[in-house]
Amino acid sequence: MDSRRNLYITGFMGVGKSSVGSAVAERLGRRFVDMDREIESQVGKSIADIFAQDGEDVFRDTEAAVFRELSGRAGLVIATGGGTLVDPENRTRALESGTVVCLTCETEELARRLRVEEGRPLLAGDDPWAAAAALLGHRAVMYADLPWHIDSTTRPVEEVAEDVVRVASATVLTARHGGSEYPIWIGSGLLAHLGDVVRRANLDVRTEIVIVSNPVVHPLYGEVARSSLQAAGYEAGTCIIPDGEQYKTLDTVRGIYEDLLQKRLDRGGAVLSLGGGVTGDVAGFAAATYLRGVHLIQVPTTLLSMIDASVGGKTGVNLPEGKNLVGAFKRPELVVIDPRVLGTLPEEELRSGVAEMVKHGIIGDRATFEELEGRPYDRTFWDTGKAADRIARSLGVKIGIVEQDPQEIGRRAVLNLGHTVGHALEALSGYELRHGDAVAIGLVAAVRIACRQGLTSSGLVERIERVLRRNNLPTSCPARRIDGVEAAMVRDKKRADGVLRWVLPRGIGDVIVANDVPPEVVREVLRDMGARSG
Repeated sequence: MDSRRNLYITGFMGVGKSSVGSAVAERLGRRFVDMDREIESQVGKSIADIFAQDGEDVFRDTEAAVFRELSGRAGLVIATGGGTLVDPENRTRALESGTVVCLTCETEELARRLRVEEGRPLLAGDDPWAAAAALLGHRAVMYADLPWHIDSTTRPVEEVAEDVVRVASATVLTARHGGSEYPIWIGSGLLAHLGDVVRRANLDVRTEIVIVSNPVVHPLYGEVARSSLQAAGYEAGTCIIPDGEQYKTLDTVRGIYEDLLQKRLDRGGAVLSLGGGVTGDVAGFAAATYLRGVHLIQVPTTLLSMIDASVGGKTGVNLPEGKNLVGAFKRPELVVIDPRVLGTLPEEELRSGVAEMVKHGIIGDRATFEELEGRPYDRTFWDTGKAADRIARSLGVKIGIVEQDPQEIGRRAVLNLGHTVGHALEALSGYELRHGDAVAIGLVAAVRIACRQGLTSSGLVERIERVLRRNNLPTSCPARRIDGVEAAMVRDKKRADGVLRWVLPRGIGDVIVANDVPPEVVREVLRDMGARSG
């Protein structure tokens, strides 16, 4: 969170702005300002007396002056009055100078709270709740248009405060390629605020959003995503596809088409992928080709898809002859990453993502490589508050390269480090071999080929193999697969002018693309790796 920007807690009277704001400020080590108390201090009267003696217009003028002064400061947590941001100028100042979080509360509980409170000048009269209901109706549109919404109905103050801190601490990266750009939101707990993030992205989604997910992820997070979208005003439907690389096929895409047609999704709608890399690739390809293209939102739920597949715009499916042989470039218009979902990810899937992190480390993220080198991965690696930062840092490698080469005609090829052998092994295994394990083996093959070619030293070979072993990733090639790997590589989509492109590391942060690796060198390296597998 940018310590220079203010954090504004707003919402209708009775939602808990002051108590939540105070708890948030304590967590962040910031100064807390309750605007009503600040106004009373400056004027020397209670809010009730200002209304009674001077009238509401004078109060609003005073409120605007106090807010103008506070919004010009930095690093405050400010609980506004319930009507402060009704003023368009106040609202603009808040949005420009900080993060605005609107607390909400269900009507029945809000009525209970307000009936037991006294001294609210806007609720004077014989029927205070009728006055409150009318006022809430008048302000509802303004509240709905604010960036973040957090329900305080039945939740303890500390829990609501923690939620406020989470959304305010989200990291936003921007990926630019193909003459356009899209935001990547990264933050713990963001999935519960998916609808708010979609609204903030200002997507031109006028009709339904169809969530494409799978039988593993949907029971865990499908309803959270759908409810959040609906709360933000979107229609949300669901399409469930089979889980697993073996289902990354044209038949699965056809099933999505049929579902989208049944739901009458039009060009104003969006496909939202909620799942891992397979779900993202298939849903993305469907979004690219259905009605010649509809909006695409990526919500990755595996580490591998968070740092790789969800960003860059490459979508596609496999054919029996090889991986990703049919596909299209379709950039997402929004990516939302919630590291908290990693808590339900199986150990082997987390390990698969770590292989891609090692790859990114070799390409251009020395800090991540050395971190994985110095501290073997375990689940606690993601249980700390550093998860979002680690994901953002690794993802930054891919974003930087994709921005240089969105169509994969030059520099972007380096992202295929480890994939030439890796994809071949996946295809030979009938996609039973996990992508991360295959990439790990491919990384070893690449660095060993580089060493044989005199491009690097045996020290780099030992270093890369050691970091993979320390993180429980394979470093040898299954002996039974050796004979088929070369033939599988011949069908790889990364061939250029009939020649295989190899990405070879010369050092950490230094990789090159080579088209002149002799087949006998590849064969010798693979056989040596196969012999080591026993």
